Amino acid sequence: MGHSHDHSHHHHGSGNKKALKRAFLIITIFMVVEVIGGFMTNSLALLSDAGHMLSDSAALGLSLLAMTYGQKASSHSKTFGYKRFEILAAFINGIALIAIAVYIFWEAYHRILKPVSIVSSGMLAVSVIGLVVNIIAAFILMSGDKDENINVRSAFLHVLGDLLGSVGAIIAALLIMFFGWGWADPAASVIVALLVLISGWRVTKESIHILMEGTPANISIDKVKQTLLTIQEVKEVNDLHVWSITSDFPAFSCHLVTDAGIDQQALLVKANSLLHDEYHIEHTTIQIDAGGHPCKKENHCN
Repeated sequence: MGHSHDHSHHHHGSGNKKALKRAFLIITIFMVVEVIGGFMTNSLALLSDAGHMLSDSAALGLSLLAMTYGQKASSHSKTFGYKRFEILAAFINGIALIAIAVYIFWEAYHRILKPVSIVSSGMLAVSVIGLVVNIIAAFILMSGDKDENINVRSAFLHVLGDLLGSVGAIIAALLIMFFGWGWADPAASVIVALLVLISGWRVTKESIHILMEGTPANISIDKVKQTLLTIQEVKEVNDLHVWSITSDFPAFSCHLVTDAGIDQQALLVKANSLLHDEYHIEHTTIQIDAGGHPCKKENHCN
């Protein structure tokens, strides 16, 4: 019986960390400006955008903490280290976004029933600055590894929502300024809330999937099985599992059933290189059942 463990995982953490740190500083500083501006101008659109920016700031702070904590070495009690901390942070971010969206809807409903006077010129000035700040933050995060890392992606979604929120606030300010349409302010805040809700739902759903040991979205179990069966020596592929430790760290395990007397080490090399080349899986545990053991239900074979 052969057994292989391949743990050659590479990190892209430093670029992500730098991008998150810069975005965190910019967003946090402007959030304070937007809160003050929101209260001074009496604009719910600005305050809801500031609320979103507060969640951005918390999200970026949590992501930074997660990346720092996630780099801690593994121990006997935590054999994969603290990498999952990133997913927990993303889950908290997602829940926070959903809660903020619900609060904005509630506030907007009251504003529509009882309109308030708004200083549109001040609202416009703060919104324009907010748009510029969010564009800068979005570009900073795009320089990170957002396609691979769920934390960078959730932070990018936060900032994108903010950017669109600033556009909404600018349009609302112009409508109030030129047409006196006071309802434009709560209407803009509802649009922000919808964007916040969508991005919050996506991040929450994805982080729950990872926490539940779900198969990564870009990997098909059936295709992986078929790929391994193309190896001449492999008769059966059983007990196959693919899951994620964290967003950019897929893990794999299976049993390969073969005839007796084959070169097990050569087979493991073939299987590992196929998994690496076809599916970018680097962390594997493969057990070889030589002699063609039949698959029994109690062994949880697939």
